[in-house]
Amino acid sequence: MFFDGYREKSHACIARYLEEKYVREGLLEPEWVEMLDHFRELRHTDQYSFHFFASADESEDTIKKSKEFVSRMENFINDLSEK
Repeated sequence: MFFDGYREKSHACIARYLEEKYVREGLLEPEWVEMLDHFRELRHTDQYSFHFFASADESEDTIKKSKEFVSRMENFINDLSEK
């Protein structure tokens, strides 16, 4: 959103913006927005629930997927910058 000149602090709004602006146009695969939403929901549950517990395997998987997400977003921004 910063790339497009918008400033937003809500992760949910960012996901919806990515869907409307980039997924709909075929510039970004929908699974990346789904992953962002999934991580957002996990973070929310972790912060506001007394019953949340992530196993070591879940944590390692999340770190791996997060690195993939960041890499894809870096490439995505670079691709947009070249247009």
